[in-house]
Amino acid sequence: MQVCPKCGLPKEICVCEKIAKEQQKIVVEVKPRVFGKIMTIVHGIDPKSIDIKKLLKELKRELACGGTFKNNEIELQGDHRDKVVEILVRNGFPREMIEKK
Repeated sequence: MQVCPKCGLPKEICVCEKIAKEQQKIVVEVKPRVFGKIMTIVHGIDPKSIDIKKLLKELKRELACGGTFKNNEIELQGDHRDKVVEILVRNGFPREMIEKK
């Protein structure tokens, strides 16, 4: 049985990630990049308390686009602001803590 290093509870009932999701202020915005390409940028997610690789993989799969995580930001190709907000809410992030620009 695995134990969470933060709270000491078994991994099956650990609530550390859920609590971390409720405390983060997330901003979803669109920025132009090289050659006029549009990128959806998601920042404000703490990579130490949230499984970023899992979240990024789900976002890329659902949105059928490329993307990466660098400089503490998730970068997705194209304008996906509305869909990103819905996916984040479905993953347990509270809607009122997500700002869409």
